[in-house]
Amino acid sequence: MKRGLIILFILFLNCPLFAIGAKDTGKAKSGDLSVLVYITGVVAGSPPYELLAAGAESFAAEHNGVRVKIYEAGFNQAEWEEQLTSLVASGEYDLVLGSNPSLPEICAGVGEKFPDQKFIITDAKYEGNPRIGTYLYNQYEQSLYLGYLAGLITTSDMSGGNASKRIGFIAAQEYPLLSRHIVPGFLEGARRADSQISLDFRVIGNWYDANKAAELASSMIDSGVDVFAVIAGGAAQGVIRTAQDRGAYVVFHNTNEYGLAPGVIVGCGIMEQKKLTEEILSDVLAGKIRYGTCVTIGVKEGYLGFIADDPGYYDHVPAPVREKFDSFMKDIRAGRVDYAIPPL
Repeated sequence: MKRGLIILFILFLNCPLFAIGAKDTGKAKSGDLSVLVYITGVVAGSPPYELLAAGAESFAAEHNGVRVKIYEAGFNQAEWEEQLTSLVASGEYDLVLGSNPSLPEICAGVGEKFPDQKFIITDAKYEGNPRIGTYLYNQYEQSLYLGYLAGLITTSDMSGGNASKRIGFIAAQEYPLLSRHIVPGFLEGARRADSQISLDFRVIGNWYDANKAAELASSMIDSGVDVFAVIAGGAAQGVIRTAQDRGAYVVFHNTNEYGLAPGVIVGCGIMEQKKLTEEILSDVLAGKIRYGTCVTIGVKEGYLGFIADDPGYYDHVPAPVREKFDSFMKDIRAGRVDYAIPPL
């Protein structure tokens, strides 16, 4: 009887159920995680993608067992779902991580074929799908304060300004977040500086044609625009070049670009995409991610801001303009600026 019990105990230790439990425990301890960073475009020239990739690679470098693959899907959106399906079909990745407002719907389609696959998308809003978690930057808020700065500049006596009270926005393509949050927020912010300011909005049609972007910028300057916002990936170089040649100004979303054109780029917002990426991956390892939900983050939460401690700002923007803008930013951080975010 005793010998039989010993044999049964040995068999229990070696049965598949026990082996699976041991494997799961080892995975949690070592932090095993395979991440596909799916870039809908290319990394170079796109601050959100550069920061997403940098955050994932930095996290992997500091955590044994975390493996990261950066995949650039290119600019043909019609190919994105097929590419992602092929990558996910390999079964290699525990998590697909991306950053694009249109990506959650693509992931939802792919997830129907691979129900165990998990996706996390930043700069997007999507709720109700148990495979997908999203984080939405409050881009209306960022555009509001950058627009306010643009409004102060266009109504100032800075050398590149004019009397037209006309600002410009050049985008690579239209998408809901841009059309409903970013552009309207920019105009509202500018009109808080002067209610008579108008906005000239143009679309390039892609994320790479710097020559077309330059042509649009030149035409807009001819119509009276003296301050630009631009969200256009690599094509933004055309706007910057034209602003340099013709004495206009540029404010930038999401990243520090003062060094590209000192005295021309006179304001830069910051999106803490790298920090958010690292925190997301940390939460994935800890099992803290809530899929099926969207988390909205902005200035108050520490994921959006403005870079004021750079000579590109304080050496080229006059003190009276800086004082008004800095006061506005303090009110934003303190939650004293009232605004309504339009629905997406």
